[in-house]
Amino acid sequence: MARGFVYLAAVVDWFSRRVLAWKLSITLEAEFCIEAVEEALARHGKPEIFNTDQGSQFTSGDFTGLLLGHKIAISMDGKAAWRDNVFVERLWRSVKYEEVYLHAYASVAEARAGLGRYLNFYNGRRPHSSLGARTPDTVYFIKPPLLAAA
Repeated sequence: MARGFVYLAAVVDWFSRRVLAWKLSITLEAEFCIEAVEEALARHGKPEIFNTDQGSQFTSGDFTGLLLGHKIAISMDGKAAWRDNVFVERLWRSVKYEEVYLHAYASVAEARAGLGRYLNFYNGRRPHSSLGARTPDTVYFIKPPLLAAA
């Protein structure tokens, strides 16, 4: 794959940093992003708010229509404002430095398998300092304590 690009779309729960769904594509079109969101909705239900950057795949009528059709509020980062989406940017850094740059994938299938293994590790075994050395899976699946009635 020395000559081509492969694009990764991921749906991330901001609270737990857990990757809920992901897809690869050889083109940067809205369709593979829509597929990732549909998979996350089917597996994990509907969030109140969905945040993206202002890439054309996320501002397309098909993508925003999917979110609005599910009555999900849309939040978009400011142009060139990487800090608005720091959790996802941190994920991309981890994916690149801990997986992609260490492997020379020969095919999209090999990249898909390697990224699948890494994202399972990222969710289930990789502790995060921002989560108190817990994994995203641990934080995502723990039920918050009920507040005492006033």
